[in-house]
Amino acid sequence: MTTSQAAMNMPSAQRLLGIRRGIEKEGLRSLANGSLALTPHPAVLGSALTHPHITTDYSESQLELITGARLGVEECLDELMEVHQFVLRNLSESGELMWNSSMPCRLPIDETIPLGRYGSSHSGRSKSVYRMGLGHRYGRRMQTISGIHYNWSLPGVSSDEYFALIRNFRRNAFVLLYLYGASPALCPCFVEGREHRLQPLGDGKDALYLPHATSLRMGRLGYQSDAQSSINVSYNGLDGYADSLHEALTRPYPAYEQLGVRNPGGDYNQLGTGLLQIENEFYGTIRPKRTVKSGERPLHALRERGVEYVEVRLMDIDPFETVGIAPATMRMLDVFLLHCLHSDSPPDTPQEIADLKHNQHLTAEQGREPGLKLVRNGQQVLLTDWALDVLQQCQPYAQALDTAHGCRDYTAALQQALDRVNGAQITPSAHVLEQLTSAYDNRFIDFMTAQSARARDTLLAMPWTAEQQQRFEQMSDASVAAQAALEAADTLTFEEWRQRYMDPASLL
Repeated sequence: MTTSQAAMNMPSAQRLLGIRRGIEKEGLRSLANGSLALTPHPAVLGSALTHPHITTDYSESQLELITGARLGVEECLDELMEVHQFVLRNLSESGELMWNSSMPCRLPIDETIPLGRYGSSHSGRSKSVYRMGLGHRYGRRMQTISGIHYNWSLPGVSSDEYFALIRNFRRNAFVLLYLYGASPALCPCFVEGREHRLQPLGDGKDALYLPHATSLRMGRLGYQSDAQSSINVSYNGLDGYADSLHEALTRPYPAYEQLGVRNPGGDYNQLGTGLLQIENEFYGTIRPKRTVKSGERPLHALRERGVEYVEVRLMDIDPFETVGIAPATMRMLDVFLLHCLHSDSPPDTPQEIADLKHNQHLTAEQGREPGLKLVRNGQQVLLTDWALDVLQQCQPYAQALDTAHGCRDYTAALQQALDRVNGAQITPSAHVLEQLTSAYDNRFIDFMTAQSARARDTLLAMPWTAEQQQRFEQMSDASVAAQAALEAADTLTFEEWRQRYMDPASLL
């Protein structure tokens, strides 16, 4: 797209000021020695089921901190900082850290990684059963990988336009993996007993890596599944997307049928025996989203009311940032998403979808390799040439956001991105490897424990008022009361509730 075409398509300053962004940041609770904390979710943090800002993800040991949808980057980051402060003020009393890395800390054997617990309500219990199913299907270790989800919307965007954004995002996602990937190495415990192509860092006892990797989390070792590779989801519009996801949710999968919903003792193994248990099980770099009502299936909400926002899911935790993401990174995401929204977006094809997966894995595992080529329209093209092309097309959007906000922060974020394409050694993934080898003698756990402790100390040194403390304590208390109310309101048996929730008719 030319600069003049971009100018014609540019949203007004008023609409640009209406961009909302929110963050969901996952992070394991670890001990000071870098091992996974096996304690329950701290009661002082409230109910993981109903708290608006503090919950757990897969594991009881895996926090998820959530902001609201905010109009300003700094406003969003300030809220994320405040939630971190409250959490860490409580974790520090027990000597625990919030692990500031996407690849996990030292893990115990798979079956002892604790599943998230959400109380005795049917909705809470279903979340635990779902996690039990994920453990059976993919192993618990894989689920301890953590990341940052960036939720984004622009006023006045239709479902068709959001799907056009999603198609372009998927085409250009390699740029973000290269620019912000920060997981080129991991603890050997993560791949113990699994086949892998990682190399030893040093003697290999304390770290494995790939020399040019950007984000092992988004490569073959991360959220991947042979079963899910058979899902051919189309992003050419809401109807096609909904139909393909509906098919994956209702298609029986022999291995999962053999496992069964319940074991002979009556305990639940999983929510259902389909290729996907529920919508969230479908992995992807970006998702169309719609806020759901109580008890409503996400797919039904999308079909009924259209796309409300997109959820960007490929961002690694940056271990050099106190809360895992930098303001410049968020601004570049805003620029990138605007570019994806307003660029020509032809329909995707099965061949292109296969090429995009190839490009994702190649960039995740070899992205900084000099001369690396990706596939674009059936042709081999240098990653750096393609990335520079995308970023140059982003320029008008960075300038428009600067004008709307009366700043130069967006063009500065874009310049940082251009500098990284021109110098792979200044990317976060290169910085991680440099620090790991030069300052920590190739010991992954020691390095990430130090980064996590540094983030904790920085946050604990920040001002914290009695009013803030009281507000968070009241939120925790209110969430506990809300969970109790849910538990008291259930009238069906859990099995009756499960069957009703999993009924394919609820997806329509």
